[in-house]
Amino acid sequence: MHTVTVLFFATFRDKAGTSRTEIELPLGATIDDLRLILAEKYPGLETLADHAMASINREFALGEEVIPEGAEVAWFPPVAGG
Repeated sequence: MHTVTVLFFATFRDKAGTSRTEIELPLGATIDDLRLILAEKYPGLETLADHAMASINREFALGEEVIPEGAEVAWFPPVAGG
C-alpha cells in the first residue's frame, strides 16, 4: 500500500466537500482503480467513472496508467468549448 494526494477541482471539489484528500492505494493501482475508490468514498463523485479527466503529477493520465507512490492525482470535470 502507498499514499497518494488527490486534488479535486471545480464541481468535483463541491461534490467531495474538500479540495484535497490522502488515499491509500495498493501497489500497481491505476487511475481506473482510483476512480472506483473515490466513487465509493464520495458518492457524489460517481461521474468520475465516465466524464472526468485526471492528471498524475501534473501530466494528463489515462485510465490504465499506474499511479506511483507519493503521486499527486488531480481530477477535473469535463470542459465544454464553443
